[in-house]
Amino acid sequence: MMQIPVLVMDGKTLATNSVSHTLGAPSELDYYDCRSVPLPTEISALEAWNIMTAEPGPLLRLAFRIRDGISSRFGVKRIGGFSGNRRVTVQAGERLDFFLVEDCAPDRLVLTERDRHLDVMICLSIADRVLTITSSVITHNTFGRLYMLPVGPAHKLIVNRYMARLQRKLQQL
Repeated sequence: MMQIPVLVMDGKTLATNSVSHTLGAPSELDYYDCRSVPLPTEISALEAWNIMTAEPGPLLRLAFRIRDGISSRFGVKRIGGFSGNRRVTVQAGERLDFFLVEDCAPDRLVLTERDRHLDVMICLSIADRVLTITSSVITHNTFGRLYMLPVGPAHKLIVNRYMARLQRKLQQL
């Protein structure tokens, strides 16, 4: 766990008291990304997840199908992508689509997926009406490192798109 004191988005500095969970210190990770967006209204981390993943879109569904097709040849289980199913409550040990819920509180949602190639942790945290999404990955072998070459940049695009969708939906309320 680490404190994220200041974040910059679109040239604006966002101060936050958000506490983010990662798989380790950033220097120990093979992939680390942290993005924030101000929220126009109070919501929980689970509500943010529900809004962001409600409509995966055809391009993301195609990306997950390609990912599953390639990865399954290397013994990686198919994940299928985001279902868009809304959850009202969730507890540690349950699944949100392909992620295992490690921790859930109104201001925090910690999700993981682990296999023999890599460990992934996604943390959604909310403090002072700022949502922070922190992603951390530790790779275990060559396939994990190769897998992250396209996934790392794509992940940033997906998170940016989901955060923009979240802001848009909340402003419509």
